[in-house]
Parts: sequence; structure tokens; C-alpha cells
Amino acid sequence: MNSTYINSYRHDKKLNPLSLLAQLSSRHANGCLQVSSGSVSWSIYLENGQLIYGSNSINPFDRLDHYLSRLSRRIPTLVSAVRVQVRLIFEANLNSHSNYPSDYQAICWLVNQHYLNSVQAASLIEELAEDVIGSLLSEKEGTYQLLETNPSEDLPKFCRLDLRTIVEHCYEQLQHQHSSNSKPVNNPYSSNSVVPIGNSTPLNSIHESSLNNSAPLEQRFQHHTSVNQQPTSTSKTYKIACIDDSTSVLNAINSFLEDKSFSVVMINDPVRALMQVIRIKPDLILLDVAMPNLDGYELCSLLRKHSLFKHTPIIMVTGNTGFLDRAKAKLVGASGYLTKPFNQSDLLKIVFKHLK
Repeated sequence: MNSTYINSYRHDKKLNPLSLLAQLSSRHANGCLQVSSGSVSWSIYLENGQLIYGSNSINPFDRLDHYLSRLSRRIPTLVSAVRVQVRLIFEANLNSHSNYPSDYQAICWLVNQHYLNSVQAASLIEELAEDVIGSLLSEKEGTYQLLETNPSEDLPKFCRLDLRTIVEHCYEQLQHQHSSNSKPVNNPYSSNSVVPIGNSTPLNSIHESSLNNSAPLEQRFQHHTSVNQQPTSTSKTYKIACIDDSTSVLNAINSFLEDKSFSVVMINDPVRALMQVIRIKPDLILLDVAMPNLDGYELCSLLRKHSLFKHTPIIMVTGNTGFLDRAKAKLVGASGYLTKPFNQSDLLKIVFKHLK
């Protein structure tokens, strides 16, 4: 078996991803293949020539959220609030110096928190890998190097994917996109290829026969869950008090927070709000500013004087965007400021920011 030496691949303006991946697979390479072309970069993580994970710099968390959203139809634990929480925790670490990319760390976290099991994570990683490899195969120019990963940073590995199978599938999809006048690209993974590639060795008893590469991710998940019990959610349900004299605003916020992560209590009378909030003891309070009889600033000040709410997050909700309004909110002890109009993503981001 040939050895692959770290940093043995030279930088070159000409790039042939098919040939490069074939070499890495046949030489049973270990480490992270980093490819750059223009402003885009790819990171392909390998162990003995098999694919552990693949990512690129083109909106990795948009890509991850897309596939998680598809999985959420089958996995009740993957509610929108969880997906927003993933982005809040890991998206800020995109440029960290960790061996593994932030989107892979996010998948590890989802498994650790029991939102996914290891089989579901393996299927998700395979789907993401096809997306990433597919985008790499069309590149003609760029630079590359193989970097050694730090063995001390040993994140869980959910699968070892057959690089040959992944690339062959992506290559076929790429060929379908070519016009009839396009010159065929020589595929080193074709049946006539002499490149020796071993079978994949998935972890956690995931056999290659159980992963149908041509099936959509949801179908593969459905197959796995027939023999693997669905994980139960152990996440906390947060109690949110929403105080606003507008019924339409209350209903909108309630619909935005309508999943298992939240229990929303709607209060439309600011005068009675203090006693109701004391009774329910919420984890977070959404408080409208412009209310009759008792405005949000006054109510926030009263809440902060009560021992129960000295540290409870209070988010002011208002259409005012001026500096003085924000300063006033800070003076009365508000934790945050949400400007109307807002969408579900805006609301979830600020809620999870203060519930962390």
C-alpha cells in the first residue's frame, strides 16, 4: 500500500479534481485536503482514503440548515428553534482554527444533544458530501494541499464513506448537466479505471448495503429508523411571557414560537401583567413598548425591582429605532431590543441569544 506524505501535493493553477481524488483514495490518504479556487475553498477530510466529511466556504450553514429542514419532516426533534440555536452557537466560529469545520462540530453537537442519532448523522453527512464534492468536480483551476489533522482533537466519526461511490455519483450528475456538444470528461472512477479503491467501512454498524446512494436523504432516513429507534427529545421547554396590547402581534409571536421548545403565555393587559408574570415565572419576557396606561419602559422597571426578575431576560419590542429609545431601554434594565417589523428568524435569534 502506498503512503501519502503530508503536503506532498504541489500548488498548481491547473486543477483536475477527479484525478486528485483518485490519487488520494488509491494512496489511502489521511488528513484534510484543502482546495482553493478564487474566493471559494473546500475541505475534504479523509481517513485511509475514505471520506469522513466534506465542506466548502459557500454558505455552509445555509447548506446544513437546508438538509436539516428536510430531515425535520421525519425527525420531530429538529424544530426550527433548534436549527436557529445551531447557527447561533457555531456559525460565529467559521474562521476558528479547529481541525474540523464548524458545520461538522454542529452535527456532533446535534448528536450529543440527542436531536440526531449516529445513523441519521451518517446519512446527513453523506448527503452534504455529495453536495460539496459535486461543486468541486467542476473546478478547472486552483491550488491544493493535504494537511495533517491534529490527533488530539478527536471528534466523533459517524461514517467512513467510499470516496469512489461518492465521486462516481457526483460525476454522473455533472455529466447530465453538460450539453450534448460538451467533450466528455475522463472519469478515473469508471469501470475501466485501474485505480484500486477499497470498500467503505461505515461506523456504528452502518453497512454499505443499507445506504442507497441514489435515494433521497428522507428515504434513507426512513429505512434507518425502521431498525433504529427514534431519539427522544430531552431539550428544555422554555416559558415565554409575551406582553402586548395588540392581539395581532401576540398571535404572530405565538405562531413564530409554536413548537416544542416553547410555551408561550400571551398577556394583553399591561396593568395586570406584573401579577400574571409573577405567577407564571417565565424564562424570558417579550415586552411591547407602546402600551396604554403603563408603557413597556415603566413595566420593565417594575419587573427589575422584583427579586424574581432581576436576571430574567426582558426583550423590548418596538417600532422605534432611535438611539434614545435604545438608551432608555437599557436604563430600565432591558436585556435586548427587537425592532418591528420582524420575522420568525429575527425573533428566534434574539430569544436564543438570551436563553443561552
